[in-house]
Amino acid sequence: MTTTRFFVYGSFCEGMVHFSKIQNFMESSVFARAKATAYRLKVGFPVIVKGGGDLVPGQLVELKTSEILLSLLDEFFGFNRQTPEMSLYSREEIEVFPEGTSQGIKAWAYFLNPLKLPVNAAVIPGGDWKKSMEERPVLTSQLTDKQATYIQRLGRSTGREIVPIDLTLYRELMNMELIVDKGRRLALSKLGQEVFRHLA
Repeated sequence: MTTTRFFVYGSFCEGMVHFSKIQNFMESSVFARAKATAYRLKVGFPVIVKGGGDLVPGQLVELKTSEILLSLLDEFFGFNRQTPEMSLYSREEIEVFPEGTSQGIKAWAYFLNPLKLPVNAAVIPGGDWKKSMEERPVLTSQLTDKQATYIQRLGRSTGREIVPIDLTLYRELMNMELIVDKGRRLALSKLGQEVFRHLA
């Protein structure tokens, strides 16, 4: 195992839904910023795109890494080393600025491929995604237990499996644009798939 530095933000930060994926491999963590442009997705979580002058907040973490862990992180972010230009995200080494220092440190970060940026994504002013999430909570935190449970069941189901639903829940999830009706069965919409990814 080797130690690798990563700049993480949004759902991978401490206290957030995906922090548990890296928690057991962490050797250190400090508050840091990286130059990028932050966008808020419809689901409410941020993504960063390379370029722009905002100093986006996040954490500089040192992880005990192996090829397996790197592959799992790459897979989670939809990054394919063979075809990076076609990937959902790219993994790039950038300069990160830990709090209290003007000295940059090299670390890896996942950037959303600008070609894959949804049309409904909104620029976060100044890159401050934490403030944005405080002002307008993410969609996953607004779901009832019943709604969240159904989305998880539907997300884990196989394509041919029918997951029963009552009419009230059906209407709620359709109005939130989280499911699509395919006639004989229901499926998660793109937004529903994104919500499923961010449910613990």
